Amino acid sequence: MPSLNGRIYISYKAIGPKNPFDSLIRDGYRLAYQQHVDVANRIDDSLMITPNGVEGIYFSLGGNTATANQFFLTDSTKHFLRGALYFDATPNADSLGIVNDFLKKDLLHMINTLQWTDRLKPQQP
Repeated sequence: MPSLNGRIYISYKAIGPKNPFDSLIRDGYRLAYQQHVDVANRIDDSLMITPNGVEGIYFSLGGNTATANQFFLTDSTKHFLRGALYFDATPNADSLGIVNDFLKKDLLHMINTLQWTDRLKPQQP
């Protein structure tokens, strides 16, 4: 994505006493809605359940927002991952719309192929 001046920012939190599940969910919604409600002309959220059993919410934001594509994914017991696609450009829905739509396909592929693992597998030589 460097050629498109875009970046996917991803954060991961292990669910536990320091990061309660309900707090992580609230933060995921807050980051999508509260920070963009003044500039977005629409915010759609969609429940996702991937072929690998990963669940989450995908947010599509319309208008001149800093990020038109955001998501969070979880297994609700151990793992919570949040992502957002940003561009190094002034937010302009007209000029970024085509690129956002193009990269949304890549984001959805990444989301649909995500698998949780609780331990690192040894690398093959």
